[in-house]
Amino acid sequence: MTERRPRRRIRDRAQIHRSLSIVPSLFTIGNIFCGYYSVISTIRGNWDLAAILIGIGYILDGLDGRIARLTKTSSDFGLQLDSIADIVTFGVAPGILAFSWGFKSIEGIDGTVAMHVHQLGFVATFAFVVCGALRLARFNLLATKPIDSSSKRYFVGLPIPAGAGMIAAIVHFFKTPTLQVGSAMLWALLVLLVAFLMISTVRCSSFKEFDVKKAKPSLALFAIAMLISLIIFYSEEVLLLMATIYVSSGLIGKLIQTVRRFLHGTVTPASEPAHGNIKS
Repeated sequence: MTERRPRRRIRDRAQIHRSLSIVPSLFTIGNIFCGYYSVISTIRGNWDLAAILIGIGYILDGLDGRIARLTKTSSDFGLQLDSIADIVTFGVAPGILAFSWGFKSIEGIDGTVAMHVHQLGFVATFAFVVCGALRLARFNLLATKPIDSSSKRYFVGLPIPAGAGMIAAIVHFFKTPTLQVGSAMLWALLVLLVAFLMISTVRCSSFKEFDVKKAKPSLALFAIAMLISLIIFYSEEVLLLMATIYVSSGLIGKLIQTVRRFLHGTVTPASEPAHGNIKS
């Protein structure tokens, strides 16, 4: 009797661990569903819903990694599945949304300029998908390599969820698709800029140095509650502001660094940022 109980406990723990390993994958599958349903919504012309689904996928993408770390069920399979989910929800879905929302309405406009802008839109949105895939491939290659703890504060290049969030936030804010050739041209340039940032070496903050436990719990909870309230009542303005600040922060930091080097006349070596995707 005394020998069977420890064995049962070991088997029970192994069974619980296997059961818990499914939970992060369920969140990842939910992320894939958001990307798939976002594409369907775009085809139906419901661009705002498509943008919202990308935002929900963003939340699920952050939760699956955190749950995997909390339950100690991280695996190579989960990493690969997460990358597939990311290319669907944050690559293909926003690429189709950007093209349908930004360039579909100018198809009926006659003129050579409108035709070229429409073709440029196809190139820009396809470039977004390709750059997102390259960004994820770089992350997968470097995820297994040891990284200095001091360099985990930054990501190399704009993470693909942030790029998708920028597109979704703009669509969610304006809702009505572009109807003029000039607006479509600006939209194509913006999509190309976001695509370039994903494969660039611009440093973007990872927020991994922020620890809620070290901060005052009451202040952190108050800030989170206020942010959620603002998103609920003013989602268009708040989400667009948050996405714009994060995307532009890398460019502003790069510009400041370049100006400092120019003023000092020397090149100061910078610590290598963390190569990775957005994971909370």
